[in-house]
Amino acid sequence: MIIKKIFNNNAILAKDSDNHEFVVMGCGIAFKKSAGEKVDKALIEKTFILKQNDASEKFKLLLEDVPSEYVSLCYDIIQYAKNMLSTKLNDYIYVTLTDHIYNAIKLYDEGLKNLNPLIWEIKKFYAKEFQVGLKALEFIEEELGKKLPEDEAGNITLHLINAQLNSSYNKMEDVAEYTKKIQDVLSIVTYTYGITLDESSISYERFVTHLRFFFQRLNKKELIESDDDFLLKKIKAKYKKAYDCMLKIEKYLDIELTDEEKLYLTIHIQRVTQRTNE
Repeated sequence: MIIKKIFNNNAILAKDSDNHEFVVMGCGIAFKKSAGEKVDKALIEKTFILKQNDASEKFKLLLEDVPSEYVSLCYDIIQYAKNMLSTKLNDYIYVTLTDHIYNAIKLYDEGLKNLNPLIWEIKKFYAKEFQVGLKALEFIEEELGKKLPEDEAGNITLHLINAQLNSSYNKMEDVAEYTKKIQDVLSIVTYTYGITLDESSISYERFVTHLRFFFQRLNKKELIESDDDFLLKKIKAKYKKAYDCMLKIEKYLDIELTDEEKLYLTIHIQRVTQRTNE
């Protein structure tokens, strides 16, 4: 492995014999080194392999502006998130989260608070990711000696959610909008039925998960289609109240849903309200 570019004493861009590029980090890995020299593999602590070209290029640019300790810290947070959430994360998380935490620390040092108006909803709808966000605050305090407020755990959570949505085209604003709309949909259900939903139930968790991906499909204009409305007609007749509630949601969204999407929404509404009533 050969050094292609030096960012600082602890971070380099390297390439292997097949000309594949890697960002490599390690204490003193570039000390008294020059481009073209061999990488001392014994000093390698972290290796970044970003398969998305755009993410890779932006990450290299980020390394020129952000101190390596922030990059290393975010690497640890992301690895922890992958293990705890058992999911793949978009390569852009290495760029977006690192940039966010770097700027969050700068605001903290200036005595400014980066408040998250959706903190309550984030705790409620993304409990697992929020726990990772809280753990990230512990990482930050241990590594940098900065105790950031809980709102930052919420901000980190939004980055993790965004990275799970499988596309670099999703924006943080989309995730925030999804979160608000999920709350609005749940409010329509509770108001229609005059009940308090059991947030600890499996049906509730499945409904929220369905809504998360439903709004992603809606944003991408990729709603599920079907040529057969037989099942919807049966569900409409059997679960009239749930169907009417779904129509209220459709009206709130101000969009004509496909029969398949209407079907799934109605079934989820029936399940979550039925379990609560029982």
